[in-house]
Amino acid sequence: MSIAELLEEVRASIPLREARLLLCHVIGVSHAVLEAHPEGKVSPQDAASFRALVARRAAGEPVAYLIGHREFYGLDFQVTPAVLIPREETELLVDIAVEQPAQRILDLGTGSGCLAIAVAKQLPQARVTAVDASAAALAVAQANAARHAVSVRFLLGDWFAPVEGERFDLILANPPYVAEADPHLSQGDVRFEPRSALAAGSEGLDDIRRIVAGAGAHLVPGGRLYFEHGYDQARAVAALLDAAGFVSIAQRRDLAGILRVTGGTRP
Repeated sequence: MSIAELLEEVRASIPLREARLLLCHVIGVSHAVLEAHPEGKVSPQDAASFRALVARRAAGEPVAYLIGHREFYGLDFQVTPAVLIPREETELLVDIAVEQPAQRILDLGTGSGCLAIAVAKQLPQARVTAVDASAAALAVAQANAARHAVSVRFLLGDWFAPVEGERFDLILANPPYVAEADPHLSQGDVRFEPRSALAAGSEGLDDIRRIVAGAGAHLVPGGRLYFEHGYDQARAVAALLDAAGFVSIAQRRDLAGILRVTGGTRP
């Protein structure tokens, strides 16, 4: 079959854009080549592999897991079901790190390593540490760091436990912030992502509370904490920072205009 015929065959099952991504992955060509040569022939073996991926996508599996990678901050990252799929909103944290450069930076709950690695790429003089409680996630993050030739110290453990006694100039985090009963956890791509990276208690604030409570002991005076949170949590997380003694509390909106990142400074 030709590329055009194969894409036409599956267009009723999944969006054409996703079908193109899957076919590029299977036959090993770029999107530009696929577009330029719709008459190109696809082998029966590749066609069968493509149809299998289409069926899995139609059943809800995320495209990023099917093809094994996702772009974040202009870099390509390996992803597996052991890690959260990088999302555009989290790029705000990289922007903040670049705008306010720091020497010692900690990334909590690093997952694929996308945040720590993007920051290390933008700030090569910084000393970046990344922590995660999942050994499988850290393996993915370490592979991504090697791929992008950056130096990041990866530590296994729960939030601040692996950096006991250390202090940083900047702490960044994209923690779980979805309420346990949120119906979105049983819909769409998130059904296939690690629940431990998504849900955090009845209000979705359990892990954010732990991070805010522990950050003061791990920041130098004048050090800053910034983290991503849910679309409806901006007021609550700002109050948590204020109650913990943080000053200069600031919030940033994502491209949809939603307050998505909140941070503050240790006096």
